[in-house]
Amino acid sequence: MRLDRMLSDAHAGTRSQVKKLVKDGRVTVNGVTAKHSSMQIDPYEDVIELDGNRLIYEEYVYLMLNKPAGYISATKGNVPTVMDLIPDYKGMFPCGRLDKDTEGLLLMTNDGPLAHHLLSPHHHVEKEYYVEHKLPLTMDDICRIEEGITFQSISYRPAKYEKISDTSCHLIIQEGKYHEIKMVFESLGDKVVYLKRLRMKNLRLDDNLKPGEYRPLTAEEIADLKEGMPQ
Repeated sequence: MRLDRMLSDAHAGTRSQVKKLVKDGRVTVNGVTAKHSSMQIDPYEDVIELDGNRLIYEEYVYLMLNKPAGYISATKGNVPTVMDLIPDYKGMFPCGRLDKDTEGLLLMTNDGPLAHHLLSPHHHVEKEYYVEHKLPLTMDDICRIEEGITFQSISYRPAKYEKISDTSCHLIIQEGKYHEIKMVFESLGDKVVYLKRLRMKNLRLDDNLKPGEYRPLTAEEIADLKEGMPQ
């Protein structure tokens, strides 16, 4: 691997910034000042230091983001995207999608195999949401949610409904089709007025994260997400 790529992946700066770091003599490889940013290194065996501090290379990065409303779950676009909230991280993408007006848990990673595992409909990974809706639900409405609904020729799998109040609930789904929760409530003649994702599989939104804030996942959280993946 090239030194400048390793430095960039370790969030030491952009490609142009890390080249300047090397040029200024601030980077060492195994205790020797690096002369060229294009030199080949082994990120797992060589000791890379910036200003005397060792940099640790991670092939995969996992971030928990508390997505605020107003951002789209995409890597680029003409409107603010979730990538604007993590400017120091390159090559990342959102694992799944939250609508522009939906808030809450969004996993940001560069681990394609894990994303495929979590998003594949065959694995039935649970996603839990806090929902506020306009009208009270009847018992018939709740039964329809829990038995599965077909609306506008699209079938939605059964969901778990947990009542909080007449116009709020927790809803646990296993698919994540486009606008799924909004469409389910629309099929009942109701309307979702606020939506926030709280959990994906075993990963629960950190209450300490304010909207727009993020943090790396712990080793335990990563292991929980990878549980059941083929080795």
